[in-house]
Amino acid sequence: MPTTEVILTEKVPNLGAEADLVKVKAGYARNFLLPQGKAIEKSSGAVHRINVLKKKRAEREAKELNDAQDFARRIGKMKLTFELETGEQGKAFGSVTASDIADKIRAELGGNTEFDRHSIVLPKALKDSGKHEVEIKLHHDITATVTVTIAPKTPVAVEPAKPEGEEAPKTEKTVGGYKAKSKAKHKE
Repeated sequence: MPTTEVILTEKVPNLGAEADLVKVKAGYARNFLLPQGKAIEKSSGAVHRINVLKKKRAEREAKELNDAQDFARRIGKMKLTFELETGEQGKAFGSVTASDIADKIRAELGGNTEFDRHSIVLPKALKDSGKHEVEIKLHHDITATVTVTIAPKTPVAVEPAKPEGEEAPKTEKTVGGYKAKSKAKHKE
């Protein structure tokens, strides 16, 4: 397959950023990058254009870095608490996932905050009650840490068990068009 070199005019995921000279398949350049305005052909006249793009890229990267630092300060102060039903050993019935943490952060900061759950470094869902330190990769240079606390949910009042000698009330079921009576015994 023939390839060609193009100069990117904007950031293209998994390919590069502004002013990058990249080698791509000719069809990809001809059918997507060039018509969409995401790249220009490599030529001697493109040198001036590259300088403009490098300046634009530096401004964008500086803004992204400042935004990431500001966001890291804001979420670094957060202490997120999740309540889960837990067993006797402190194991939760359920778990806290990266999506749960991202939703809670969005709710704390306001609904219009853009935040990608994929930036949360969580190898597996949190199931143990207690405090957990969770890393969030906001930029290739900036990582924030948020404290996630999993607290046991207050237990729901349970009906007291009936003594063994008492029987449960009779119930009727319809099975295949016939009424069947059964005595349910209470087991502990």
